[in-house]
Amino acid sequence: MKIIGINGSPRKKVSTTLKLMQAVLDGAKEAGAKTEVIDICKLNINFCTGCLSCFETGECVYDDDVASLIEKMKMADGIVLGSPVYIDSVTAQLKRWIDRSANSYHCMTLLGLGKYGCAVSTSGGFKEQEVVEYLNHVITDFGVVPIGGVGVAMAKGPEAFADAMSKAHDLGRDLVLAIKKEKRFPEGEARVQERKELFKNLVNSNKDIWQFQYEFWKERGETKP
Repeated sequence: MKIIGINGSPRKKVSTTLKLMQAVLDGAKEAGAKTEVIDICKLNINFCTGCLSCFETGECVYDDDVASLIEKMKMADGIVLGSPVYIDSVTAQLKRWIDRSANSYHCMTLLGLGKYGCAVSTSGGFKEQEVVEYLNHVITDFGVVPIGGVGVAMAKGPEAFADAMSKAHDLGRDLVLAIKKEKRFPEGEARVQERKELFKNLVNSNKDIWQFQYEFWKERGETKP
C-alpha cells in the first residue's frame, strides 16, 4: 500500500504544514503503508493559460511535471493534500497545480479506483479549517473519497499544535484502515457522486468542443447520445 502527501508549503523543513503532513504519513507508515512526500514547490509546473487544449485533445500544451504527478496519484492508494493558509487560501504554488489539473477534475481521473484521501492545513490565526475543506473538495473532484482532515492555528499555542499532530497521526492510521477494509464514508461518497453528475453533464453540454472529455465519459457509459 502506498500513501503520498502533496505538500504546498514553500517553507521546506521549517514548514508546520509539512510537519502536520508528516504526522499523517507516520501514522500511515505505522499501520503498514509505504509513504512519500511530494514537494509541489520543487516541481516544474507552468501556469494554466485557459487554452482548453486538454479538454479537446487530452494533452496539455506544456510538457512539465503535472502529468507525472497525476500518474503518481493513480499509483497511490491514498492521497494527502496539505497547504498553509496564505491570505485566506492555499499557496500560489499549490493553486498553480490545481488549476493545471482541470482536465483531471472534469474526467474525475481517479474515480472508481477505490482511493481515499485527507487534508491538513496550518495558519497563523484563522481560515485553516476552510482550507482543509477546500483541499478535501479538490480530492473529491479527482474522484477520491475524503475521510477527514486536520487544521490548526499556530496562534493558539504549542499545545494546540501538539494536539493537531496527534490527530494527524491518528488520521494517517485511519486512512490506511479505510483502504484495507474498504470502509464506507456516505457523506464523502455522496460528494463524489454529486461532482460526478455535475462534471458529466458539463462535459456532455460541451461535447462538440470538449471532444476528449466527452469520449472519456462515453467510455464509462456516462454520456448522453
